[in-house]
Amino acid sequence: MFVCILLFSVQIGRAQPATATPLLRDLQTALARKHTYDRQRQQRIAVLTAAFRASQRQPQAQFELGLRIYEEYKAFQYDSAFVYSQQLTRLARQLNRPEKAELARLKLAFILLSAGMFKETFEELDHIRPAYLSRADKQDFYFLQARAYSDLGDFNHDQVYRPAYHAQALAYADTALQFSPPGSYAQLAVQQFKALKTGQLAQGATLYRQIRQLPHLTRHQLAVSASTTAYIYSQLRQENQAFELLLVSAIADVQSATKETVALFQLSEHCYRRGDLENAYIFIKEARAQATFYKARQRQLAISHISSIIEGQKISIIEQQRRSLRLYAGAVTLLAAAVFGFILLIFKQLRRLQKAGRLISATNQALEERNQALGRLNTGLHEANQIKQEYIGYYFHNNSQLLDRLETLKNALDTQLGSKQYGAVQRLVSGLNIRQQRQELLRGFDAVFLRLFPQFIPQFNALFGPEHQFRLPNDQLLSTELRIFALIRLGITDSEQISRMLGYSINTIYTYKTRVKNRSVVPNEEFEARIMAIEAV
Repeated sequence: MFVCILLFSVQIGRAQPATATPLLRDLQTALARKHTYDRQRQQRIAVLTAAFRASQRQPQAQFELGLRIYEEYKAFQYDSAFVYSQQLTRLARQLNRPEKAELARLKLAFILLSAGMFKETFEELDHIRPAYLSRADKQDFYFLQARAYSDLGDFNHDQVYRPAYHAQALAYADTALQFSPPGSYAQLAVQQFKALKTGQLAQGATLYRQIRQLPHLTRHQLAVSASTTAYIYSQLRQENQAFELLLVSAIADVQSATKETVALFQLSEHCYRRGDLENAYIFIKEARAQATFYKARQRQLAISHISSIIEGQKISIIEQQRRSLRLYAGAVTLLAAAVFGFILLIFKQLRRLQKAGRLISATNQALEERNQALGRLNTGLHEANQIKQEYIGYYFHNNSQLLDRLETLKNALDTQLGSKQYGAVQRLVSGLNIRQQRQELLRGFDAVFLRLFPQFIPQFNALFGPEHQFRLPNDQLLSTELRIFALIRLGITDSEQISRMLGYSINTIYTYKTRVKNRSVVPNEEFEARIMAIEAV
């Protein structure tokens, strides 16, 4: 028995994440505060958009405000950045300023590339007239050309066209350097890009150290350069340095509320290779949420592949833990059977020694001490396995009651059929109250479920307005609607299975689910996901 417990503990221990570094803990802290960082960016945007609307009669001022709003959105949310790039184009035409029109087109090309829309990106870039751009904007234009051809080559994975794309990327990078101020972040970033593309990896790592020494380096610039250098270290097979730099990049991305990012995605792959499945799963979920929020199409495609692998591995570990739990439950059952048999044996001995008072007293005292020891053992087992024992105990209790009732019914039927008392048989059958038995079963399920999910009803009600929240009588644990979604929270999503368990038609189940979802403040397609997010004890 103790060997089984030890094996169970070992199996659970194997699913624990790898040792965390200080930077990893910093990233976890940043992710816990990500809504604060997002809200700070949204507050800046709100102030700028209010000023933008207030300056409708001043196209020049409105254009400058539109540029600032675009800059806030360009790495945060594609849709809004696209809208303001269109606003910039409209204002440039209103001002009749070709240099502003070309700048607006450049801004549009940038977010099209960030969203993975290569065809549209090249169409916009082909129509830009660099002569109308400032020196700094020309640097952005040529470096954007370089990035576009580089990203297209990496996306295609084609050995026929890819070398030509990379050659064009390097040519545009050389042109971008001509417009980059010496010693600036723009110049160092282009040089690091070229070093990576030409295989000069040591030089690329050196350039990162120069970038870190720049004054007024923004978090977004730090995130981009750290992510690029992490890839360089991966190529050099220096995985620890790559992992540390990806953590630096991801922390900067989260703190700057940047959604157009690759660091978290690449971190999940590193954690997966290190065996840290827990963090790999957390990071890939966050990366997928960021790519969906921003609408980065090519990144969503890349994330879907690694996400399926990580989630599949997580499911395998969960199944392994379930098998361990079943083994442990079987061991506990055998122990209980042994204890029960031992008690029966002692009871028989006591009956044989009824006339020997002293011996009976001594034996009773010994039994009491043993029962206390067994009680302490059972208490310890109960405390260590609270959640598991809830459903195991519930299962055995109900099955035991059902077997007792079936045995009683069988004996009565045998007796009455043997004496041909068919009327009594009919009355016996008519006296069976299946509905009452089902209600008792469901009430037992309610009690166990609410012990495992004590905050289920308050969190469920949080999905509704005050007028549609569920308020139950004091003697009722769950209503039919709550019970349906309690089963869904346990992973039972098939409506036909739910209908069999609750004793309703499948149409009734569909009706209940639709009615509840329609009253919620959450969109119907998100409702069940919010139910699955309700936490257990």
